[in-house]
Amino acid sequence: MNLSGTYTSGTGTIDRPAQRDPQKQDPMNNPSLTDSTAPANSGVIESRQNRTREMQLIPEALARAHMQERLREAESERRAQHLATARRMQRRAERASLRARRALAMAVMQ
Repeated sequence: MNLSGTYTSGTGTIDRPAQRDPQKQDPMNNPSLTDSTAPANSGVIESRQNRTREMQLIPEALARAHMQERLREAESERRAQHLATARRMQRRAERASLRARRALAMAVMQ
């Protein structure tokens, strides 16, 4: 028995008994578990990392879609403004043409 009141035998204690299952063991206490280069479930880990990466890219994709929508709106607004300006100039030209006809008619009448 040690000072904390627990019995120790081998690598485990009463509070923290040794695990028999290698997958449940703490990798810091078992160097053979930390030496492995690629775990058996590396595909699952990679899939999770890809999913995490995709989740991190969602705000960027949303921002990109939002900016593309704003650019389309701005382009549409520019076209509408251009069309309104063209119609205004056409009306002005028609009024000037009408004034010129009247002036010509008045000149012929005299």
